[in-house]
Amino acid sequence: METTSSFTIFDGLIWIGAALSILGLLGLVWCIVSVWRARAANLDDTEMRAVMARVLPRNMGALFVSVIGLMLVIVGIFLG
Repeated sequence: METTSSFTIFDGLIWIGAALSILGLLGLVWCIVSVWRARAANLDDTEMRAVMARVLPRNMGALFVSVIGLMLVIVGIFLG
């Protein structure tokens, strides 16, 4: 018996979504490590606020990328 393995667009959506989710997860880990290092450095209040102000947009971006990736995985599974 022959089995044909065809790679559809929906399979591509699943893999692209998984890659985006992993990328977002790596961004979240980077944010956690950055804040953890800042807390370990015993910075004063203004310096800690500066670190948090730098990390917050990246954190939101990483969450956004992760959510978009998960949405692509769900769409690929439902339509595939």
